[in-house]
Amino acid sequence: PGDNVTLLYVCYARVWLPDAVDVWKSAELTRDYTPGDQVLSLQLEDGTDVEHRIDPQTNGLPPLRNPNILVGENDLTALSYLHEPAVLHNLKVRFIDSKLIYTYCGIVLVAINPYESLHIYEADIISAYSGQNMGDMDPHIFAVAEEAYKQMARDERNQSIIVSGESGAGKTVSAKYTMRYFATVSGSSGEASIEERVLASSPIMEALGNAKTTRNDNSSRFGKYIEIGFDKKQRITGANMRTYLLEKSRVVFQAYGERNYHIFYQLCASSHLQEFKTFKLGCADDFHYTNQGQNPVIDGVEDAKEMCHTRKAFTLLGIGESDQMALFQILAAILHLSNVEVKDHSADRSSILPDNSHLMVFCELMEVSYDDMAHWLCHKKLKTTTETYVKSVSKMNAINGRDALSKHIYDRVFRWTVDRINKALKSAIKQHSFIGVLDIYGFETFDINSFEQFCINYANEKLQQQFNLHVFKLEQEEYMKEEISWTLIDFYDNQPCINLIEAKLGVLDLLDEECKMPKGSDDTWAQKLYNTLLKQKAHFDKPRLSNRAFIIHHFADKVEYQCEGFLEKNKDTVNEEQINVLKMSKFDLLLKLFEDDEKATTLSSSRSVVSRPGQSQRDNKKTVGLQFRQSLHLLMDTLNATTPHYVRCIKPNDHKSPFTMDPVRAVQQLRACGILETIRISAAGFPSRWTYQEFFSRYRVLMKQKDLLPDRKKTCKNVLEKLIKDQDKYQFGKNKIFFRAGQVAFLEKLRSDKLRMACVRIQKTIRCWLARKKYLRMRESAITIQRYVRGHQARCHVKFLRCTKAAVVIQRNVRMWAARRRYQQQRSAHKAVVIQRWVRGWLARRRCRHYLAAIVLLQSCVRRMRAKRELKKLKVEARSVEHFKKLNIGMEKKIMQLQEKINEQFCYCGVIVHPVIYHNKDEENRELSERLSVVEKTQAAERGKLGKEMEILRGSEREARAKAERVPSLLEQLSFLHQELQSTCREKEDLEEQARAYREQTQQVVADLNAKNNMLNSEKDDLNRQIKEQAQQITDTKVNVENTKQLEKDLTEERARYQKLLSEYLQLEERHGDLKGEMNDNTVRNTPDVTQPTVDMPVLLKLQRRVKELEQEKQALHLQLDKKEEAQQEKAKRQELESENKRLKQDLSELRNSLTSESGDLAPPRPGSEPYNVLLEQLNSSNEELEMRKEEVLLLRSHMVRQEALKHKDSALGEGLKLDLSEISSDIHTLNEDGELWLAYEGLKETNRLLERQLQRQEQVHREECEELRDVVRRLRHEQKQQQQLLAQSLLLPEDARIDASLQHEITRLTNENLFYCFCFLERFAVYRFTNLNFDDFMEQLDKEGKTIRKLKKQLKLYVKRVEELEGSAQQQGRASWAATPVSPVNITRKEKDFQGMLEYKPGDEGRMVKNLILDLKPRGVAVGIVPGLPAYIIFMCLRYADYIDDEQRVSSLLNSTISGIKGIIKRRGRDFEITSFWLANTCRFLHCLKQYSGDEFFIKHNSPKQNEHCLSNFELSEYQQLFGDLAIHIYCQLIKCIEEILQPLIVASMLENETVQGVLGSKPTGMRKRSSSFPDGEAVTVETLIHQLELLHTTMNQHGMDPQLIKHVVRQLFYIICAVTLNHLLLRKDMCSWSKGLQIRYNLWQLEEWLVEKELTDCGAKETLEPLVQAAQLLQIKKKTVTDAQAICTMCSALTATQIVKVLTLYTPVVEFEERVSATFIRTIEDLLKDRVESPMLTMDVKKIFSINLPFTPSPVALETIQIPASLNLGFLTRV
Repeated sequence: PGDNVTLLYVCYARVWLPDAVDVWKSAELTRDYTPGDQVLSLQLEDGTDVEHRIDPQTNGLPPLRNPNILVGENDLTALSYLHEPAVLHNLKVRFIDSKLIYTYCGIVLVAINPYESLHIYEADIISAYSGQNMGDMDPHIFAVAEEAYKQMARDERNQSIIVSGESGAGKTVSAKYTMRYFATVSGSSGEASIEERVLASSPIMEALGNAKTTRNDNSSRFGKYIEIGFDKKQRITGANMRTYLLEKSRVVFQAYGERNYHIFYQLCASSHLQEFKTFKLGCADDFHYTNQGQNPVIDGVEDAKEMCHTRKAFTLLGIGESDQMALFQILAAILHLSNVEVKDHSADRSSILPDNSHLMVFCELMEVSYDDMAHWLCHKKLKTTTETYVKSVSKMNAINGRDALSKHIYDRVFRWTVDRINKALKSAIKQHSFIGVLDIYGFETFDINSFEQFCINYANEKLQQQFNLHVFKLEQEEYMKEEISWTLIDFYDNQPCINLIEAKLGVLDLLDEECKMPKGSDDTWAQKLYNTLLKQKAHFDKPRLSNRAFIIHHFADKVEYQCEGFLEKNKDTVNEEQINVLKMSKFDLLLKLFEDDEKATTLSSSRSVVSRPGQSQRDNKKTVGLQFRQSLHLLMDTLNATTPHYVRCIKPNDHKSPFTMDPVRAVQQLRACGILETIRISAAGFPSRWTYQEFFSRYRVLMKQKDLLPDRKKTCKNVLEKLIKDQDKYQFGKNKIFFRAGQVAFLEKLRSDKLRMACVRIQKTIRCWLARKKYLRMRESAITIQRYVRGHQARCHVKFLRCTKAAVVIQRNVRMWAARRRYQQQRSAHKAVVIQRWVRGWLARRRCRHYLAAIVLLQSCVRRMRAKRELKKLKVEARSVEHFKKLNIGMEKKIMQLQEKINEQFCYCGVIVHPVIYHNKDEENRELSERLSVVEKTQAAERGKLGKEMEILRGSEREARAKAERVPSLLEQLSFLHQELQSTCREKEDLEEQARAYREQTQQVVADLNAKNNMLNSEKDDLNRQIKEQAQQITDTKVNVENTKQLEKDLTEERARYQKLLSEYLQLEERHGDLKGEMNDNTVRNTPDVTQPTVDMPVLLKLQRRVKELEQEKQALHLQLDKKEEAQQEKAKRQELESENKRLKQDLSELRNSLTSESGDLAPPRPGSEPYNVLLEQLNSSNEELEMRKEEVLLLRSHMVRQEALKHKDSALGEGLKLDLSEISSDIHTLNEDGELWLAYEGLKETNRLLERQLQRQEQVHREECEELRDVVRRLRHEQKQQQQLLAQSLLLPEDARIDASLQHEITRLTNENLFYCFCFLERFAVYRFTNLNFDDFMEQLDKEGKTIRKLKKQLKLYVKRVEELEGSAQQQGRASWAATPVSPVNITRKEKDFQGMLEYKPGDEGRMVKNLILDLKPRGVAVGIVPGLPAYIIFMCLRYADYIDDEQRVSSLLNSTISGIKGIIKRRGRDFEITSFWLANTCRFLHCLKQYSGDEFFIKHNSPKQNEHCLSNFELSEYQQLFGDLAIHIYCQLIKCIEEILQPLIVASMLENETVQGVLGSKPTGMRKRSSSFPDGEAVTVETLIHQLELLHTTMNQHGMDPQLIKHVVRQLFYIICAVTLNHLLLRKDMCSWSKGLQIRYNLWQLEEWLVEKELTDCGAKETLEPLVQAAQLLQIKKKTVTDAQAICTMCSALTATQIVKVLTLYTPVVEFEERVSATFIRTIEDLLKDRVESPMLTMDVKKIFSINLPFTPSPVALETIQIPASLNLGFLTRV
């Protein structure tokens, strides 16, 4: 390798050592290698130390390992070291660790069979790879298919995909997926089912040509080459299939563990079906041809179900049920033939029993004679030159003949099936190009190799030669393109081996020659091989221990072939008599199978192993080897005429274990399929290739500042010359630098060493800084500690001093306290005597007070007793007679006093009263005496009682005296008891009070507790009830929420499904229109051209004259039609005027009656009433109309006269005429003979007189009007001031309030103005009413004036016509005189009308409108400076006019034309974003107008009163609302597709590929397949470019007036597309899964989110659509080692599926040496945590998904009557109404 490579064998360098089990083992150098060392000291990965001896002759060092950063690369050619162990290790890492089955090896795709179903072939993966460059995505079979498809379209050159590999490697599956890719991405140009037919051929060919082997459950036992045809638009037109070398021997023999072809087992599994009962089949174990392998079942495969798929495929290919059953019948007959037993009679005789049931069924199914078939199965016919005779055969020969017949029949069935498939896939459309898919067997070597393996290996030799030449050619083209000097690469040429097989006197030639020999055998052929080839051919050899075998040294390995059976298989003979018996059958399909080969070839479009188009009958006797050689040459010619693409399938192990690799088997296949040869060719040249920019970015660290030059190419050259001294190790091309093998590794080592040294320097500096920082921190800490210690010591000393001083003070105080205490004790002893004295005095005084109180008590008791005695005495005296006497004396005194008063009164009253008074007095005395006696008696009785009582009292007194002596002691006891009683009572009261308080408190507490308990119980009941209610509500809410979510989901899905169906329907409609147009074009083109005869000039002239006449007649008819239309219009107008006149008369009469009536309901109207207002309006309109008509008449009359005067001014008749026309001479009568001018002049004079009278009357009116105008001016000035004030106030208000205020002011102003005009009119009316003229006369005068107006109108029309005629005649008579005197036009000003928001158009103008307004309109010119949605408003105003005139035909015609026009413009220019956006906005606006003016209450509430007046009145257009809604959805979908096409090239380049800071992400070697850029090198696509494009799209939509909600839908869809495309590429690009790329993605997403915030679109849901990409970027940056990390990842990545998470972790690739890969254990942990997720197994996001939308109603504030139509729209035929 050179000095540079030798420098790499240093300590810790890793190398590969050969190993018997693992092929190669990794080891690490334990010491540096120096040139001359004979031994390398190594250490294996398991820690074992070994020594590797170096051959001193070759000095061959063990191969070096690639850096870890390069392990697992997509392309093997990107490896720095290209050798066998590096290739094997890279494939192993990708296959086992990363679960990646595809890898590039230069131009070859290596596909390893995973033996497991993978979700990498779905439609989303196909969509992701479609349109991508091969190096941009991870390796995949779809990438190869896309590359072939793209090159076919770009280079217009046929392509071939060569899929090879040994049995079980996955060739058939790869070919199948390739065809599926073409069928999906291309579509068909003719029949819609051609793709399905191409794919349907696979299950049929698998059933008839595939079988289970020990290596593969679905092994293809034949080779096939399928040509898929395409037209000029790269759409599939059809297909054609060629087959090679069907393994017929499998029909009659299978090894242990293998099966026959699948179709036989499918028939046996379906034997229970009614249609198969006639075949009399049973279990597969019952037949000899299906039970030899003793393994009739394949795990996971249901043969009955597969039979259904096969029959469906037959039906799809147009093979009818009858042909299918006939085919199955023949196959069933073969099974029965296998069970035919042959009885042995002797060594050369055999027979079949006459009642052999299986042979009978065979003959019945084949409809042949049983006896004939039984006879010829055991006999054969021998022909000589003179005679023919029949000979019996032995049992073995009979069985061989039976098997040969079975093989022959099956071969014919297989060829017939291929022929029918080709017929079904053939198309009438011309094929422009094709892509061929070759699914052919790979190199095979077994323990026993026979004729089949020989042919297979021969084919692989030819393919390998073609492959080597193509690889060498590509290398040569690359070197020539880059203009580098190169030498011829020496590669293995297998042409000698091919010559050994196919050249003259080669193996096949000798075999054919031996087959022609009458007594040729395998042994004689072997001897010929030995004698002819052994010494002449280096690739031929003879085994040592066998004379019936030979060895050929193939490019992959040497193979030993057994000669036994070669001749028989090459001749492929069958008993002709058996074939003749079959040809005598009445079975149609059987007869077709055995037609002669010439006819069969003519009918067949396939080229199989034994037949070719154009062969003659003579060629049918060709041997199998010759036919195979010819077909192989034909195949090679086809491949050489195409651009080949290679797929090499590898079988990882023989046990069919998923994702398990056997290194020995893998290396064998890598050698056999040419992968290592490709590596060797690449390594012999310059395998590593870098662009100058990539090299500069990668190895910038190896350059110094002085090495940097403005020219990058020169910089790279200078650096390389310094780094690599040997200039043969690299070459400088035009755009790339080419390195030989190992040089990139050397540069990587230099780069790694430089980075390591830089890291060491950085570490050194950082460690120094950290150490110094630590030292400074420690020093500062020490100083701080010292400071604090010293301070602590000082504080301690001060504290000691303070404590000493404090101790002295304390001692002093203690001593003082002790002295004081002693003193106080002494004083206390003297004070005790004083206290005792005072206490004793106090006790004596207390006793004295107690005694005094007792004495006072006794005295009071004695005195009380004495008082009681006195009381008793007084009571006794009161009861005595003396007492009553005293009372009577007192009464007598009172009586005397009373008597005196009576006498005094009597003196006044008279003498009469005296006798009565005296009489009354006697009676009173008598009563008193009686009462006295009664009292004495009672007193006597009482005295007796009192005497007794006195005695009792005396006894009591004595007792009292006795007891009084006991009173003091009792008093003391009483006082003591009283005190105790009082204290007891107090205590009792206290206790009772306490008890009462406690009782009350307890009762209160109990009451409170009871109340609280009751309240809590009630609250508990309420809460329980509420909880139940809330639980029920929550349940109902959850159910409602779930139902709502489900309904919303269903609604969204239904809306999406509806939109999808709608888009499909519209696409089908467009497709139908296209096909219809193509059919019409084809009809026109296919119309036979009629040869034009010679021109007959007379006939031609006659025809020309006739054409002129017809044109004149046409013009005349048009004139007549115009006149009739004018007449009809005048008639209609006249009728209209008459009806209007009648109506006005009626109104006037009603008004007149209402004004003249003075009583009842017919009283004159009051000012402000409705009749009064009507009268005012009609009167004003009448006056205005009258004045206008008067002015028109006067102006026209004066104009007519003036024209006449001007015309005769210079003539003799006009000498006395003046321009002022004040005087006209009497000769004016001669101006015109008919007197019209005179009449005009008289009319003018009458008019002048009338004007004079009017002027006189109007002078007064003029003065009055001047006064009114002055008032108006004053009023206007006042209004102007108010307007200015209002304006100044409104400027201070917000915009909404400003508009309301201005509207309110305008309403007020108009109201005041109307009132003013009403008052003015009332004043005039009052003045007029009280003048001499009454109202009736006034109304009559108005009526007369109306008649005069109508009459003058008619005269005016007549005069206008005459004036025009006079002008025309005058112009003809004297053009010169007229030139000097131009006539000024007459402008009659009319009052401006109030428009109703309608556009009038004529019937048939819809087409012009659609053409000018839709088809020819340019949105860019219309969208600026006018009302957004103007075309929609114009179309709707036309629709209003059609509705106004109640014309249903116009309405439908206008709407249908609009829909057709919009569909047409979208179909033609739907890829133009501006067109699509413009018409989406206008379609939605028109839809909103249909709703807004429909009259529906839900919509009209958003309208203004004026807009409500414009509502449609005659037609209900809800169905058209649905149609326009569907059209808007269709345009929306087209808009999304258009935007997707715009953004698709930008997304990946800006979101993934762009580096914000160059060199931050780094770059790695990419091998031969460089990643292509989406844009030219000069253009850098950044995320700012993407945002700029989004800005343009958003601005355009806003300019077109698109609804804001719809814009939000579009932005949300755009961000979903960005997320989906970016994430899909991230999941399919290993080079993008790194930590730094995650950082870049997050930065780009942040910028997109900022753009949303800037545009106020954060609520549109766009940010949520980016969540999967955000989580993917976080996943690239998060820690990925522990179980906690795995749980955090599972929690974080909720928007990613489990498949996507595992895929990202699997693809995670370090960009720099310091990153680590994700371990397989961690990935398994993630899979275990995510296994319970229920989600879609899809890997990628659906880019084509379009969110369902609804079109919310958005009312328009634009008033229709204010819309102006620009002249640029060319809509002059529309009239505003």
